[in-house]
Amino acid sequence: MTDVSAATIEQKNIRTGIYAMLGALAMLGMGYAAVPLYDLFCRVTGFGGTTQRASESDADIAARLASSAGGKTMSIRFDASTARDVPWSFRPTQPTDTVQIGIRDMATYVARNNSTIPITGTATFNVEPEQAGKYFNKIQCFCFTEQTLQPGEEVHMPVLYYVDPAAVEDEGMDGVEQITLSYTFHRAIEPDS
Repeated sequence: MTDVSAATIEQKNIRTGIYAMLGALAMLGMGYAAVPLYDLFCRVTGFGGTTQRASESDADIAARLASSAGGKTMSIRFDASTARDVPWSFRPTQPTDTVQIGIRDMATYVARNNSTIPITGTATFNVEPEQAGKYFNKIQCFCFTEQTLQPGEEVHMPVLYYVDPAAVEDEGMDGVEQITLSYTFHRAIEPDS
């Protein structure tokens, strides 16, 4: 009887070990998937002020729906900064703009490399208030790709965007009169040579 019971206990131990190993592998997989899944969640919901990426056809549809917004306008404030390790001057060409909801508009930022070496940067961005993120749509943006500036080079970087007319219908947007679009340039991680 002790042989049967020892065999049963050994089978249970093996089964428990297999479950523990499968659980550990699942957690490892979720760890790798967490960043892209969180990014997808933020882009879909606008969580944390994450803006949306739109196509030209999306912008055309929004423009047709702009009449449903009743010609309402929204003030857009533009903000720019750089990380400490990015020796650039970076600013919007104008600090605010008033746009008609649903209609495309363009903002321009200016960046200048003040160092003596080429610097590659990448821009992170967000929108405030957070609930406006899901309605702020960027069609074209310098933030979609890395930017390399040569020593002393100055560039003008456009952002083509619109505010979705659905923002007018959202009770969470009641009282929102201004949206702030904020960018911060960080030094891009350069591959080892």
